Amino acid sequence: MVSSAAWAGVQAVIEEAGYEPGKPVVRDVRFDIRPGERVGLLGPNGAGKSTIMKGLLGQLPHWKGSLTAIGEPDAGVEDPDFLAYIPEQPILYERLSLWEHLALAAASLDMPEDKFREKAERLLKRFRLYDVRHHYPVKFSKGMQQKAMLSVGFLLEPRLYLVDEPFIGLDPGAVMELLDALDEERERGAAVLLTTHVLDTAERLCDRFVLIMDGRLAASGTMEDIREQTGSAADARLFDCFRKLTETLNGTNTAQTPETGGRAE
Repeated sequence: MVSSAAWAGVQAVIEEAGYEPGKPVVRDVRFDIRPGERVGLLGPNGAGKSTIMKGLLGQLPHWKGSLTAIGEPDAGVEDPDFLAYIPEQPILYERLSLWEHLALAAASLDMPEDKFREKAERLLKRFRLYDVRHHYPVKFSKGMQQKAMLSVGFLLEPRLYLVDEPFIGLDPGAVMELLDALDEERERGAAVLLTTHVLDTAERLCDRFVLIMDGRLAASGTMEDIREQTGSAADARLFDCFRKLTETLNGTNTAQTPETGGRAE
């Protein structure tokens, strides 16, 4: 399990978030993520998902909000073992090898050398990167770079994972390894917040959902909650609920058609 016996998940409270004062992109969004839970942060392009992610990471110039451990007011983003962020676009150092990227992450936690080596080798073998551990990941393919970022994130074993579009660029084998690794982290008690445009994937993977429209919370909860809040049928899929919500809020059907594979962009 995660280190603290008091660990009860995290709560995100966002009063305002944006890129300059007086022009908030996101307002009045609240949600929690419980230990071992995967929560999908969903919405069309421009809804505010990326703004929320940046705000939770402390990367916005205008932010009135908080991300705290439930029941632990002194714990937060500043703690090195609190969260790991796995971005859609890999962030890599040009002059560091893959092994050096992992070593740098481990050093941020003062991880013992023997523990670092054991975990790093296991992760590199899982994501089929062990043979290129001394190569420069900036020269990898997009998929290999994404797997490098996943390896760094899982090495840290945080309480909370923020995962942005995790499946883009990954081959089917890597997707399976990612899902297995996330399941292991859930069993450990870690919480996961992920964004994805692929709604059928989100429906299969997530325990609960946070749907954002025009910078505000449009619906949240389990699949049953989403159906009820959108006035959808008891057997409606997430894509159907999303379409109905979009039509209700905008008065027009702006969601992608089912032929697009359930992508809401």
